[in-house]
Amino acid sequence: MRGQHEDHAGVRIAHQRKLAGLTQRGLAARLPYSYSLLRQVEEGRKNASPDLVSAVARVLRIDVTVLTGQPYVTELQQDRLAALIRPIREALDLYDLHDVNDLTDAHELRGTSGQGERAGVLPPAELAARADDLCRMVRATQLSKAAHALPPFIAEATAAAHRERGTARWQTLGSAYRTAHDIATKLGFYDLATIALDRVGWAAERASDPLLAAVRQYMRALSYFREGEHTIGLRLIEAGHRVLCGTGGAGGASPEARDTLVVRGQLHLGASVIAARAHDGDAVESHLREAASYAERTGEAGRVHWLSFGPANVAVHEVSAQVELRRYGKALEKSRDVRLPNGWPMSRRAHFYVDRARAEMETGHCDAALESVVTARKLAPEQTRYHPGARETINGLVAQRRRTPDSLDNMAAWLCL
Repeated sequence: MRGQHEDHAGVRIAHQRKLAGLTQRGLAARLPYSYSLLRQVEEGRKNASPDLVSAVARVLRIDVTVLTGQPYVTELQQDRLAALIRPIREALDLYDLHDVNDLTDAHELRGTSGQGERAGVLPPAELAARADDLCRMVRATQLSKAAHALPPFIAEATAAAHRERGTARWQTLGSAYRTAHDIATKLGFYDLATIALDRVGWAAERASDPLLAAVRQYMRALSYFREGEHTIGLRLIEAGHRVLCGTGGAGGASPEARDTLVVRGQLHLGASVIAARAHDGDAVESHLREAASYAERTGEAGRVHWLSFGPANVAVHEVSAQVELRRYGKALEKSRDVRLPNGWPMSRRAHFYVDRARAEMETGHCDAALESVVTARKLAPEQTRYHPGARETINGLVAQRRRTPDSLDNMAAWLCL
């Protein structure tokens, strides 16, 4: 039998608990979980669910990443992704420099891509198209390719925005910052993701773009969702709705109105999973109903700020919400009814299979759970390798089995567990 990796989330919880001077019973008394469950998690006999991890982090006043082990530096080094983070961090720090030569020369970004050597400034449409290409790469889970191309593009987009100060220029720069946020989040660099979101807000303000500003609030809310700060997350969702006031949207008659409906619908989807983490079933149902009503009017709208909003995303979020509510049987039942559209982003497909795997594991369908994680890996290998939910599910499967089949052993080794 393969030994349980000594650095799983349960071991980290035990270590941090001891540093805080708490016994297992002392910590359990401060959690909405039983002493028995906490003991089994620390011993590796039960899966450390995201809501348990966030609850422990709040009590111990530490970041969730301390307990999840993110970022997974060893794997990032093996995949040659760790070296890509510093150029992104540097590019985000160039927001107040105006000259493209200063930007590319100061951070050696010219040699990375050559984009800084172009004469003049690209037309807004061409620069926006390149920003869309980067968004497309992330949603296709080509994280390494996107991370390579992003820093020089941010440099060029920054110079263009300062030089010609038009709404389209700032929107393009905001899109680039959003891509930086997405890459950082998927690789577990949440501090960098926070910086990127600050830059999104900075660009949205200069673009006078309420949609981009609302999308930023949605992403901020999800960062608090990861930390288990439900009240703050829901307040940010409401702030996103307020930003959209006055942008139109009644009846969905114009493209602008449809875009507003899409963003409002996505805000409700974000609220549904945050409410689920807070175990507020009534709020979950209310937000899902609202999102479904918007989806009926918009249809599938994957290109509106790359939110993948529509009926399919509502169905996928219902599965996620049921998982967060720990209604694993209902989550599994709902997952069987999900129909993902052709062309739906690989990133969203893979995330759905990771959620389904957790529901399958918790209901005793271990073979199906492993198959779902394998499917997620095939769809989005880089994303799945760095997804804490995938890693904890495989850890849970290993802990539940006296003998691990080769496929499970291989998956655990691939995840460095």
